[in-house]
Amino acid sequence: MKEKCDRQKMPEQNPSERIKNFEEVPTGYTEGLALKEALRCLECKKPMCVSGCPVNVPIPDFIKLVKQGKFAEAARKIKESNSLPAVCGRVCPQEDQCEKLCIIGRLGSPVAIGALERFVADYERELGEIEVPVEHEKTGKKVAVVGSGPAGLTVAGELAKKGHEVTVFEALHKPGGVLVYGIPEFRLPKKIVESEIDYIKKLGVKIETNAVIGKYATVDELLKSGFAAVFIGSGAGAPKFMNIPGENCVGVFSANEYLTRSNLMKAYRFPEYDTPIPRGGIVAVVGGGNVAMDSARTAVRLGAEKVRLLYRRSREEMPARIDEVHHAEEEGIEFSFLVNPVSFICDEYGKVREVKCVRMELGEPDDSGRKRPVKIDGSEFYVKADTVVIAIGNDPNPLIQKTTLGLEVNKWGNIIAEKGSGKTSIKGVYAGGDIVTGSATVIEAMGAGKIVAEAIHEFLTGEK
Repeated sequence: MKEKCDRQKMPEQNPSERIKNFEEVPTGYTEGLALKEALRCLECKKPMCVSGCPVNVPIPDFIKLVKQGKFAEAARKIKESNSLPAVCGRVCPQEDQCEKLCIIGRLGSPVAIGALERFVADYERELGEIEVPVEHEKTGKKVAVVGSGPAGLTVAGELAKKGHEVTVFEALHKPGGVLVYGIPEFRLPKKIVESEIDYIKKLGVKIETNAVIGKYATVDELLKSGFAAVFIGSGAGAPKFMNIPGENCVGVFSANEYLTRSNLMKAYRFPEYDTPIPRGGIVAVVGGGNVAMDSARTAVRLGAEKVRLLYRRSREEMPARIDEVHHAEEEGIEFSFLVNPVSFICDEYGKVREVKCVRMELGEPDDSGRKRPVKIDGSEFYVKADTVVIAIGNDPNPLIQKTTLGLEVNKWGNIIAEKGSGKTSIKGVYAGGDIVTGSATVIEAMGAGKIVAEAIHEFLTGEK
């Protein structure tokens, strides 16, 4: 007999306390809460939740192990499909993927799959019960992976498990890609990322940092130096700007720089770490996605007196996760909807002092399916700000594309790769994640990584 109960809410820091620190906001399930939540799962014979997961985690199987109190075994079951469960349990948009298809969700709240995934991954790590799969027979084939973000780490882990010799080349001084430079500590602690990367290393993967492919070596040079295949997972790390007057004012930042300073360079712990960052009195953040929420919530923790988010569409069109919007509101961030900046105004010293905005109204839907924002004539007004963070998306860095002869790209500079395999226009060269699709989610990049890993394995061995 299944126990009937409501979805178990994960405990979290009080808003008045968490705005003063960079510690993780949700504190995770206890064993008791995890058991209660797991009992809500119906163990469907045809689990729709699995089809909603880009990496096909065997969700009912791992939840069944949770019900039995076999928490470490549950984590290992997840790792058969997903090498980064502690990361995914924290940052995946489960509400739009696995949980969206949960049968129980048709009558009420779906099973908290993400919270359970986080719980078992944390349990395995904290008790030191992490096990590495039995080493596969070596194939003698070498594979180069460019970029150590979610796509690159997934490809590396999957190919290492199949016996290939994998080397990851990371441009920055720490591996992890967007997991370390983009997502703040209060949403994804860096010790979690480090632990997940350690697991990838234990599978036999080598990681070289400070290795900018296109400078350190080109893709062609990697192929000539003994690598049988190359995977490009360099992401979309170049900032996108608005190209409006005043964008070069002092105090106007891209979200990339703002978050990288705080996260990777530890500016929030200045002067212990020597990376400065503006604390800001009145901060304006432009955008409505998760990066905009991360920027606004970081500004609050850095001590801003007031943080306002400017978004050109309505609340319903915001791409940010519901939880992130909710947390931002709890933390005192003001939301200005249907508002778009048209210029930034500097003072006599070249420092930004206000943002000239216009009001918008929603027209017909655009390619994204959301209603297109249209400017209302004569609606100009001004918003005070001494710091502005532009969080309207990212573009691919063009270095690899420019230094790889014959590599086809689209008009946005994204690498063109075959769907279902990741094959590019060059034999033996594959690509996946944000460098192909543009900015997407961590789990979508991982899903692409799994598909490409299978294709590379087949290319190297002839095995499907």
